Amino acid sequence: MSSSCIENTVAKKNHWSRIISEMLQSAGIKINGSRPFDIKVHNPRFFKRVLQQGSLGFGESYMDGWWDCERLDILFHRILKAGLDNNLPRHMKDIFRIAGARLLNLQTKKRAWMVGKKHYDIGNDLFNLILDPYMQYSCGYWKQATTLEQAQQDKLKLICEKLQLKPGMKLLDIGCGWGGLSAYAAKNYGVSVQGVTISKEQQKLAQQHCRGLEVEILLQDYRDLHNKYDRIVSVGMFEHVGPKNYQTYFDVVARNLKQDGLFLLHTIGSKVTKNNVDPWINKYIFPNGCLPTVANISHTSEKQFVMEDLHNFGADYDRTLMAWYQRFNQGWDQISQQYDERFRRMFSYYLNACAGAFRARDIQLWQVLFSPNGVEGGIIVPR
Repeated sequence: MSSSCIENTVAKKNHWSRIISEMLQSAGIKINGSRPFDIKVHNPRFFKRVLQQGSLGFGESYMDGWWDCERLDILFHRILKAGLDNNLPRHMKDIFRIAGARLLNLQTKKRAWMVGKKHYDIGNDLFNLILDPYMQYSCGYWKQATTLEQAQQDKLKLICEKLQLKPGMKLLDIGCGWGGLSAYAAKNYGVSVQGVTISKEQQKLAQQHCRGLEVEILLQDYRDLHNKYDRIVSVGMFEHVGPKNYQTYFDVVARNLKQDGLFLLHTIGSKVTKNNVDPWINKYIFPNGCLPTVANISHTSEKQFVMEDLHNFGADYDRTLMAWYQRFNQGWDQISQQYDERFRRMFSYYLNACAGAFRARDIQLWQVLFSPNGVEGGIIVPR
């Protein structure tokens, strides 16, 4: 190779590293700096990969061990507060996928099962390790809590109180997870519960958790529900519904809810309208996911429901995710035989990136309470 070719190659490498370094500096982050949130680069190809592939290259290069950061949560908080996610180049695949999300229904009945197989069926040993005894894989309520267990029990109680559950009522739990809410409601409020999930692993464990209680756990798509319930709840499932199905979702809820009933929706949300989630999250964590906005929810629910209350406690998700991450780290040796190092880095990246996003208030967590016709005199909603 001639000396001029070598110089051009070096110049390009320096150009790529300079661009990334300058972008990160605007968020107060240094390459190979000494602070916990600085990035330590082990592979010089990192810079080109990020510039060419955007967020997908950023996440995958971390999984591959090309860079490290002691405090990923602070790194992502700084990146998002500085708006650097909007400056990363859009890879052409991302552009086509966004266009596809606008034109196609990525959450059809057939495709809806993908997230169950991809994420929730990873292994109950993993989720048993990081979650609380009620296996709540959603935001805890940290108003008074000091532990993850208390935060999740307080969340469960908050949901049941908002729904005004009473003995003898029939409750539908759409996206029931491992059955924690179903069990809690049946045990503490005397209601009978039907829960639905699209994860075989969740169904198995949920049936164990709810043994001896008036709870039935069904493996089916929510769109196949045809019954009448006094109350309906859906926690951490609406993120998988998709814009093409929002109207169908509220139609299904309206069809299954009694006219004097209440419906509580607990969902992560976006402050701005998007047609997809982050490309890395879509590939490795939640395929075909999409975060709704308040506008999405209000527009597609207004024909069937009155929005009685909207409660945002998204900042609490930061503490929840960091508690999961602490448990994941502390218990890694217990499950390391089932998962490789690349998985450990992937799951760590996922938990910390999400914690940073909630800390930056880039994404939200809402509980929305609905009634079919408006409750006469209104509802005093607990907080």
